[in-house]
Amino acid sequence: MTYRFSTRQTLAHVVLILGAVIVLLPFYVMISTSLKSPAEIATGTGGVFGSQALFADQTCLTLGGSKADCLVRPVLDNYTKAFTEAPMWRYLLNGVIVTLSIFALQTLVAVPAAYALAKLRFWGRDAAFALVLFCLLIPVHAIALPLYLMLAKLGLTNSYAALILPWTVSAFGIFLMRQFFMTVPDDLIDAARMDGMGEFAIIWRVMLPTAIPALLAFAIFSVVAHWNDYFWPRIVITGDRSLFTPPLGLREFKGDLGGDFYGPMMASATIIAVPLVVAFLLAQRRFIDGITLSGMK
Repeated sequence: MTYRFSTRQTLAHVVLILGAVIVLLPFYVMISTSLKSPAEIATGTGGVFGSQALFADQTCLTLGGSKADCLVRPVLDNYTKAFTEAPMWRYLLNGVIVTLSIFALQTLVAVPAAYALAKLRFWGRDAAFALVLFCLLIPVHAIALPLYLMLAKLGLTNSYAALILPWTVSAFGIFLMRQFFMTVPDDLIDAARMDGMGEFAIIWRVMLPTAIPALLAFAIFSVVAHWNDYFWPRIVITGDRSLFTPPLGLREFKGDLGGDFYGPMMASATIIAVPLVVAFLLAQRRFIDGITLSGMK
């Protein structure tokens, strides 16, 4: 079998490889830094994965550091500090509670709303869908202050409710599910009605099982957005450390010029990123199917 050289394909692959390198470089720096000692971080030594044993860094000693400060710690020392010097397990649990609760509530709202916009005929349906599209254009920062004032008057700041309730309605979720439901044949719905099913039964027993790929795609978007959100939790969680989400937990390790906290901070960032990467890899095929099918019609 012979292969023909294609300049266009070669350039396309070069561009894709460069793009991949640019995307992966921050992850490389994060993981590499998390495996180094403070002395190695400060001096830029230690190679890719840092040192594997406990010894005094000669470069650090030459720069005037004490022997205690210049000790090169074992490779997993930063990860140990991430869990011992901050309640990282609590932060991870908060992240799971918040993201799963938001996704569950968003599903309860988005699926019926999307079904109505896709399959039911009623006055104002097109205007309602246009309103959903308009909401996609509004950045969260524009409504942050009104939301905060409302929660403050209700006494809900510094609570799980403040982290969860403002995101119950997702315009993107309604839009994505509506696009998927448009691809479902009307004959399937008519058959369910002939069997005596009501509209809510059709939604949860017929439409929802067919929409699993789109729902998983939406789950990836929702979980990633709220797991990594620093802006909103920083506003509504001001005094209760036990309610910190994973991004807020990174504030426990504020890096300074000496690099004393860069290692634990990068270790914490790695710990926070790993669940998202694993979840995406497990749901990658369904995620792609959901995005593809949602744009078919």
